[in-house]
Amino acid sequence: MTPTPPHVQKDTSAWIFYTWASFFIANAMMFFGIYHAPVDSWIKGFFVMGTLFVVGSSLTLAKTLRDNAETQRLINRVADAKTEQIISSYEMRHV
Repeated sequence: MTPTPPHVQKDTSAWIFYTWASFFIANAMMFFGIYHAPVDSWIKGFFVMGTLFVVGSSLTLAKTLRDNAETQRLINRVADAKTEQIISSYEMRHV
């Protein structure tokens, strides 16, 4: 029994462009709105800090979720390899 190679998912260039464009457009619109908001400078500064914190924590969350998924995939591959080894040794003894 030959183990199947892991499936590698590759995003299309259109999807990659869309994600980068939406990230920059959303940030540009947010900062444009903050800049033109009819409030004092210290309130604008508070909004900017909040925006930067939300963006940073979103990136950190996305990286953490991706790292956990990759770790789980590696753990599953190791478990599959151990199972395959046990099955192979069992089959060799009973042949």
